Amino acid sequence: MKIGFIGLGIMGRPMAKNLIKAGYTLTVYDKFAPTDDLVALGATAAPSNKAVAAQSDVIVTMLPNSPHVKDAVMGADGVLDGAKPGTILVDMSSIAPAASQEICAACQAKGVVMIDAPVSGGEPKAIDGTLAIMVGGDAAAFETVKPLLDKMGASVVRVGDIGAGNVTKLANQIVVALNIAAVSEAFVLATKAGVNPEAVFNAIKGGLAGSTVMNAKVPMMLDGNFKPGFRIELHIKDLQNALDTAHALNVATPLTANVMETLQALKCDDMGACDHSAIVRFYEKLAKVEVRK
Repeated sequence: MKIGFIGLGIMGRPMAKNLIKAGYTLTVYDKFAPTDDLVALGATAAPSNKAVAAQSDVIVTMLPNSPHVKDAVMGADGVLDGAKPGTILVDMSSIAPAASQEICAACQAKGVVMIDAPVSGGEPKAIDGTLAIMVGGDAAAFETVKPLLDKMGASVVRVGDIGAGNVTKLANQIVVALNIAAVSEAFVLATKAGVNPEAVFNAIKGGLAGSTVMNAKVPMMLDGNFKPGFRIELHIKDLQNALDTAHALNVATPLTANVMETLQALKCDDMGACDHSAIVRFYEKLAKVEVRK
């Protein structure tokens, strides 16, 4: 099985490396990022999305947002200009569910099968191949590509038809954002009250308040380390997609709207490129205290 991989950013690059390490033959392309390190590992660099598709049985896309995926797949010199009938497109980007359905319709017109397979876990889990992957689309296509997905994720679950993967990812992103905001609010309160935040973390992480989010993000807060594993500006994109989808379905999401404004405030403070654990900086600024060791 020949694999094409388009999008070699913070997430895509380590995911592609894991596929190479697993023995897959990769053809790679990124409009903006270098490919030298992947070529050194055995990948072939292509000059365009079309060229990737022409050489591949399965094409993986890992791009920032809906317009980028539409352009890569449906645009000039795009995937659909080079893909053969029967090719499977696995879009692992986090995009609007409606966009997944639109792209899928364009793929079907060319005989290409598409599934949406967004991921959760950030850069660390992309590197060690333990992402959570949520998949929507054709069941037979899912079974065909599941061995490939298993090399990038510890959990690979088909949740429904096309677009269902991205609906699930939006639900995931709401939970993560609200969890980080709750943790930030709580730890700023504890710090302002004079209690050591590291001691608070050690005391509560094993109880009901404990979570994967807390375990991943509180140590970053305590170290003042906001190097991006998942950037605030990308979480803004995901929550905007969540709000748009919710509004289209007449679903109220007041907590999501609230944390969205927190993220927007941080972006206005030039922290859009920081890790989303920097949500704590919003609360620290209001309380005039820092959550640190």
